[in-house]
Amino acid sequence: MTGPSETIYAGLEQLGRSTDLPASPDQAVLERVANPHPGTRYAVRFVCPEFTSLCPITGQPDFAHLVIDYVPGDWLVESKSLKLYLHAFRNHGDFHEACTVGIGKRLAELLAPEWLRIGGYWYPRGGIPIDVFYATGPVPADLWIPDQGVPPYRGRG
Repeated sequence: MTGPSETIYAGLEQLGRSTDLPASPDQAVLERVANPHPGTRYAVRFVCPEFTSLCPITGQPDFAHLVIDYVPGDWLVESKSLKLYLHAFRNHGDFHEACTVGIGKRLAELLAPEWLRIGGYWYPRGGIPIDVFYATGPVPADLWIPDQGVPPYRGRG
């Protein structure tokens, strides 16, 4: 006999299974599940404080603190697939802007959320921190969306 959770998660390729890390973000499979509260407006936040990618010029690692907020429509991102997708950037060379905006656009395309934003708070490269922000529209005025809570980079100051 199948319970409600088995029905909700039917068709997922990664959840509850041993899954290898994708070789690249393009090869990563992002999965979605039905929103269990359709018609209820609420915000979802994912934080990846140890995001890593590679500089496309030097091949050296770049580090960021990512904060992803969205207001779901019909879909939620399945968290294991999101983790694998984000970790696939560890061997991927791209600029900060390409990584941050690319993640935001891919999630927006997959989920068709009411609203989505991503903040990429990158640690300094060449002495200059680069912060990158992407949103699908203005912050919903009638829904509590907390500040992302990441202070500006101050180094050892």
